[in-house]
Amino acid sequence: MAGFCLTLGYPLKAQTDTTQAGTPGPGALPVVTLSAAELEGDQESQDISGLLQSSRDIFVSTAGYTLSSARFRIRGYDSENTLVMINGVPVNDPESGRAYWSSWGGLNDVTRYQEVRTGISASQQTFGGIGGSTNVETRASGFRKGSQISYSIGNRSYRNRLMFTSNTGMLKNGWSFSLSASRRWAQEGYVEGTFYDAWAYFLAAEKKISAKHTLAFTGFASPSRQGRPGVSTQEAYDLAGSNFYNPYWGYQEGEKRNSRVSTSHQPMLILGHYWDINGKTKFYQALSYSFGRSGFTALEWYDAADPRPDYYRNLPSYYVPEDPAMAAVYTDNWQEEDFRQLDWERFYFANRKNLYTVLNANGIDGNSITGNRSKYIIEDRRVDKSQIGYSANLRHALKENLFLSAGANVSVYRGRNYKVIEDLLGGDFWVDVDKYAEQDYLDPVTANNDTRIPNHVIYEGDAFGYDYTASIDQADLFAMLEFKASKLDGFVGITAAGTRFWRTGHMQSGKFPEDSYGDSDIHSFLTYGTKAGLQYKLTGRHFITANGLWMTRPPFYRDAFVSIRTRDQVVEDLGEETVYGGDINYIYRGTGLKLRLTGYYSKFMDQNWSRSFYHEDLNTFVNYIMTGLDEVHTGMELGIEAVVTPALTASVVAAHADYVYSSRPDVFIAADNDPSVLLESRKAYLKNFKVGGMPESAFSIGLKYNSRKFWFAGITWSYFDNIYLNPNPDRRTEEALAGLVSDDPQWEALLSQEKLDAGMTLDFFGGKSWTVKGHYINLTVNVSNLLNEADFAIGGFEQFRYDPRDLDRFPPKLYYLYGRSYFINVRYTL
Repeated sequence: MAGFCLTLGYPLKAQTDTTQAGTPGPGALPVVTLSAAELEGDQESQDISGLLQSSRDIFVSTAGYTLSSARFRIRGYDSENTLVMINGVPVNDPESGRAYWSSWGGLNDVTRYQEVRTGISASQQTFGGIGGSTNVETRASGFRKGSQISYSIGNRSYRNRLMFTSNTGMLKNGWSFSLSASRRWAQEGYVEGTFYDAWAYFLAAEKKISAKHTLAFTGFASPSRQGRPGVSTQEAYDLAGSNFYNPYWGYQEGEKRNSRVSTSHQPMLILGHYWDINGKTKFYQALSYSFGRSGFTALEWYDAADPRPDYYRNLPSYYVPEDPAMAAVYTDNWQEEDFRQLDWERFYFANRKNLYTVLNANGIDGNSITGNRSKYIIEDRRVDKSQIGYSANLRHALKENLFLSAGANVSVYRGRNYKVIEDLLGGDFWVDVDKYAEQDYLDPVTANNDTRIPNHVIYEGDAFGYDYTASIDQADLFAMLEFKASKLDGFVGITAAGTRFWRTGHMQSGKFPEDSYGDSDIHSFLTYGTKAGLQYKLTGRHFITANGLWMTRPPFYRDAFVSIRTRDQVVEDLGEETVYGGDINYIYRGTGLKLRLTGYYSKFMDQNWSRSFYHEDLNTFVNYIMTGLDEVHTGMELGIEAVVTPALTASVVAAHADYVYSSRPDVFIAADNDPSVLLESRKAYLKNFKVGGMPESAFSIGLKYNSRKFWFAGITWSYFDNIYLNPNPDRRTEEALAGLVSDDPQWEALLSQEKLDAGMTLDFFGGKSWTVKGHYINLTVNVSNLLNEADFAIGGFEQFRYDPRDLDRFPPKLYYLYGRSYFINVRYTL
């Protein structure tokens, strides 16, 4: 649950200026010390926007809190463009490159203050990405002595949160300890059929061995279980009477049951050594180990109809105009809740009435197993990981105004990706065959997912479908030189990294017997990067800055393989991606006025893009891959903060951007069940199409009143525009237009990219602090979307499954901004 926290009164951890001497201060995008209830991990992965709400830069703080609720992203960057660290140890997922903040959700008290450097800027800890870097410091000695307990209530992902934290501070014997624990829960969240149950625990211990050496340990985890909301089409929303319709749940014995349940428990341990070599040089090194599991469940079916309530054949539009009477029947059916939600009772009934005999079961001649073969099951798609790493960092003052930072990271990652049967739903067993392959091959052996155990009979808890380990080894070096002069500050940095990865299959697919089992080839990449920035001080209040970056990076593991779940074939001509960009800033810092005006340009080149879906025209489940995909992000940012009176502050924030594809990528389509290439050398004419999925333009006006009697209140009005759907590339090909002429309305329909309506929000926040008999009490209240605008579509995507002659058959799926929501927190220091 997102919340706004103003640092009034007693902070748990002393807030300090994290800007290093010699670092461009007002010139670059700011160094940010976070204090944010956003760090709850409600989402598995977050972009950087959601983490910046307590920045001292008004644009960044407003974008991170107020604007991010409408899926606004600073400069359109995803989280793989920002490096996230805990105590100097990188924690971005090696397979996807993304940061999964849910791994430490609920530990706000010990992760709230973070050093965040947004955009292209200097950092003593890492080279970072084009989106910058974030480092969470959790040293026990850094937390102020004391204990506190807090309780929160809200109406978004969870309803309740209880959190306790205690810190000893530095004891006389050189030890310091910190402990934190929390629970967040809801029987049902904002979206019907969802639930939330998450715990979190944290322990830090530190020992000052001598004046020069200190050892520090941190261990934490955030085990969680969450019923997920769904996304659907406007037709389904209208039929259900809600833009937050969730097709993932249904009643079972009178209780709501969600089919999409995500679980995670991934502890992380860090042992760090701090060495103060002398007054000019400091060295830090750390060993880290993370492990655990994550997964999410989903319905699977065999020899049965698609059970999803919003499946296109279950919608009235499928029968229009050929059968209006049937369309009317389905319209009436959708008025019944039992029809528009999952029918668990039907699943159990079908499974208990499907007597079946498996001959030569488990590859044993003459072995027959008879029982009810499940038509419907719940599967759990698991990732069990382990990662060990070593990180080192050196900071040296070459001169009074010249600083050198250098560092290295080495990690070894292993991630087992597989499926297990979570629930047979009343049946006795499942047979591990590929239902699509059974349709395509006459030889029944080919349909086996593991030919080493043909006719494999699967029970609850058994692995099936796919099973492979992702192995990723990484090492990187960086160096950063920073200088500071009377009129000119600046930095220059370089980096080099080596990455290798491979796939180890634990099943021998009948479709790909030579390419699915055992170790694949090792794919290695050597990448480089450089960045620099200058700040010119026109006066003590006026600054001009310029920053630039160029870097290459390896392809992300999950985008490198043609069909990673079935075989080890990689994308043709697999190579590095290139990222470069820059920004120019004018900054004014006066006593009553602060202003930043920024123009920026970023380009991402030679990206791999991969999706899997059922292709309507080819009548099979396919892997749709694009190579040579380029993006260009350009835009302007404006942030103004003015002191109207000693108690009243006003702010204006504006962003206008253009995020477009800038190339015509090559398309490669391969069937999931066939080693042959279905299509290659197809061009997707995506050039100048919008990347989509987020507002490109946003405008916000805010007022905040701070009373001398220790209460505050604020209100913010925001406007969002230029929101485009994520495009389906296959609709922008010559093949999709085959048989059409340019003046055919269908031609325009296929090529046009839908722009969603603009929208507005009004948000309120406030709080009050008291001191009672030496104890500090703090109350904060946060109300988002005060006017309850529940018809504001904040993003969406065109379905990859489509009919080029009937686009309404598979209309886009949309995300809507939640209506009025609130978050109230009370904190009490013991």
